[in-house]
Amino acid sequence: MSGMIFVNLPTIDLKASIAFYQALGFDNNPQFTDDTAACMIWSDTINVMLLTHNKWREFTSRPIPPSTSSEVMLCVSLSSREAVDNMNEAAAAQGGTADINPTQDHGFMYSRAFSDPDGHIWEAIWMAPEAINSEEKNS
Repeated sequence: MSGMIFVNLPTIDLKASIAFYQALGFDNNPQFTDDTAACMIWSDTINVMLLTHNKWREFTSRPIPPSTSSEVMLCVSLSSREAVDNMNEAAAAQGGTADINPTQDHGFMYSRAFSDPDGHIWEAIWMAPEAINSEEKNS
C-alpha cells in the first residue's frame, strides 16, 4: 500500500475554501466533509483537510498563525507551464493572492507561488520530462 498524506489547514470560511480548492482542480470527498471540515482530493495519495478554527483546535492547542506568516509552502507538480499559469490565475480569481513570490523560470523548470484565502502558501511547478529523466540517469 502506498503511503498517503493528509495536509490539514485551518480555514476561516469553509465554504469559500472548498470553492477555492475546487477551482484549482481538487475534488471534494463528501464522505469526510461536514460543517466543520472538508476533505479535498488532489490525487490517490494526497488529500487536503480544510478545518474550521474550532475543528482545528480539537487537534492541537498551538495557535493558528496569522495569514501573513509562512510556516510551510506546499508544492504540487503540474503537466505544463500553461497549467501552472492557469492554477495561479484560478487562485487569484477565487480570493487567493497570485504571485506572492517571484516567478521561477529556469527553462526546464517553471513555478509560480500563490496563497489561498487563509494565507497558506502553495507553489505550482512544471518540470520538463527530459530534465527529470536526465536527473534519474545521473543518480
